[in-house]
Amino acid sequence: MELTRKHPRWTKALAVLAIGVGLGVVYLFKPGVYPYPSCVFHDLTGLYCPGCGSTRALYQLLHGNLLGALHDNVMAVLAVPFFAYAAVRKEPLSLIHPYWIWGLFYTLVVFTILRNIPAAPFTYLAPLG
Repeated sequence: MELTRKHPRWTKALAVLAIGVGLGVVYLFKPGVYPYPSCVFHDLTGLYCPGCGSTRALYQLLHGNLLGALHDNVMAVLAVPFFAYAAVRKEPLSLIHPYWIWGLFYTLVVFTILRNIPAAPFTYLAPLG
């Protein structure tokens, strides 16, 4: 017996609306000027997680500043095309080969370690703010 889930059109429309509202908020309200939730990992450890700086990077991307976005979080900028592809693909994401998932996991672990080394050139991987 195969288990399938049917997604009504309104759930997809609601997801698109939520993403649009989220992008609109980030576009209109600059991180650092307006309060956004802080990173719990950074608050507890003082270290940068793989997502630290991604809101600032998204803000920079939405305003056309690619270099600023890359400086805030290079991994978030590199992930944008993959998120866009995942949003429009017809096949379920469960068909992604586990090697890709493990490769992404190890890449994020290495990125996290490198961006927390307090010496050049690794300090360029740390977010600006």
